[in-house]
Amino acid sequence: MRVDVNPNKCLRCGLCVGSCPENAIFLREVELVFNDDCIGCKTCIRLCPVGALSEGG
Repeated sequence: MRVDVNPNKCLRCGLCVGSCPENAIFLREVELVFNDDCIGCKTCIRLCPVGALSEGG
């Protein structure tokens, strides 16, 4: 699964980074980076307080 980030909504709060059970999300400079360890659990999407994350196609 790919996670899309809306950079206009993302607050860079880090909640998604800390919630990832596979440590697949990193905050680099001013953007979120997802690596190949993502298992598609969607925890980051559910926890985003501003709805900046969504399931990508």
